Amino acid sequence: MKKVYLLLLLIFTTFGFSQKTKDSILSRKLDKYRELTISLPPSYDKDAKKSFPVLVLLDGDYLFDAFQGALSYGNYWDDLPEVIIVGISQNKDNERFVDCSVDKETGLPDTKGSKFFEFIGGELLPYLQTKYRISPFKIIAGHDVTAGFVNYFLYKDDPLFTAYISLSPELPLEMENIVADRLSAIKKNIFYYQSSADGDIKKMKEKIKILDENIKTIKNENLNYLFDEIKGASHYSLVLHSIPNALYQFFAAYQPISTSEFQEKIVKLPSGYVDYLTAKYDILEKAMGMKMNIRYNDFKAIEAAILKNKAYNEFELLSQLSHKMYPKTMLGDYHLAMYYENTGDFKRAAKTYQNAFQMEEIGSLTKDMMLNKADELRVQIKK
Repeated sequence: MKKVYLLLLLIFTTFGFSQKTKDSILSRKLDKYRELTISLPPSYDKDAKKSFPVLVLLDGDYLFDAFQGALSYGNYWDDLPEVIIVGISQNKDNERFVDCSVDKETGLPDTKGSKFFEFIGGELLPYLQTKYRISPFKIIAGHDVTAGFVNYFLYKDDPLFTAYISLSPELPLEMENIVADRLSAIKKNIFYYQSSADGDIKKMKEKIKILDENIKTIKNENLNYLFDEIKGASHYSLVLHSIPNALYQFFAAYQPISTSEFQEKIVKLPSGYVDYLTAKYDILEKAMGMKMNIRYNDFKAIEAAILKNKAYNEFELLSQLSHKMYPKTMLGDYHLAMYYENTGDFKRAAKTYQNAFQMEEIGSLTKDMMLNKADELRVQIKK
C-alpha cells in the first residue's frame, strides 16, 4: 500500500514538472471531434532538435494523471526519460465501449471498433507527428477493455507502436493465443507489459494467465516482456502498482548504472567493461531512438570495475570513449593517464595528468587533483 500512497502523492504534487493542455482533433473516421489531454516535457521548448518518446493513453480521463505522476517523479531522479503524454478522452459518455467494440464471432473490432482503430493509426498518430517532435519509440496503454483493444495493433505485420502496457486486459476471442503468436514473429524490438491482481475479475484472470504462459514459451530476442500479478490489489488499484513497474521495465536501459547493476552484472564480467557501457547506450538509440551522452557517473562505474578487476588495458578504450563524449573536459586525459599509471609508464602518466590540468573540470575531477597526481608520479619516478 505504501507504493500506492506514494504514487497518489506524486499525482497531486508533480504537475509543475510539465505542461498539460487540452486539445481536440476532428476525426473523419469517427465523424466527430475527439478530446485529447497533452503533456509536453519540461525541456520541450529548450531544444528545438530533440525528439521525445510518445505515450498514447486510452482511458486518458483517469489514466493520464497516474502516468504523468510516475513519469515526472522518475525523470526528476533521471531514472525515466521525458515523454510526451497523449490521453484520449473516452469516459464522458462511455465512449470506451463503442470505441473498443468487438465482433463476438470473429474476435476482431466491429465496424465502430475498426473506425476507432483507424482513427488512432491513421489520424491521431499522423497529427501528433506533424505537431510535435516525436521519436520512433511509441507506447500505447489501456485498462481492461481498452487494454485488450491495444493488442489489435500487434495484429498488423508492422506494428505502429513499439511498447504496450496492458493493465488487467479484457481479452476478446482467441487473443490470448494470437498475441503470443504475433510477439513471437515480430522481427524488431518490441516491449510488452501486462498485469493482473489476486483480487482481479476471475474470468479476465484466467485468459490473462493463459496469455502469460504462452508468451513465456516464446524465444524471441527482440521481445522485452514482464508480467505482474499484484498481491493485495483489486481490478482498479492494480493500476497504481503497475504503472511504475511497466515504465521502469521499458526504460531499464535509460537508468544510470545502479549499485545492483554494478555488483550483479558489470563487476562479474571477465572483460569487456567498456563494451558493456557502449552497448547500454546503443540500446537507447537503436530501440528507442534516444541519443544521449554517456553519464559521467556511468563512466566512473566502469572505471571502478576496471580497477577492481585489474583490467588496466581497458582504460585506453575508456579514454577514447570519454574523449568522444566530453572532448573539452579532462575526463579523457584522466583515463589515459590511469592507463599509463597502472601499466607502469609513470612518465607518460605524469605528463598526461599535466595535460588534463589544462582542460575543463568535470564531476569530481579537479585541476588540483590532476596536479597532485602528476606530482606524486614524479616523486615515484625519482625513487
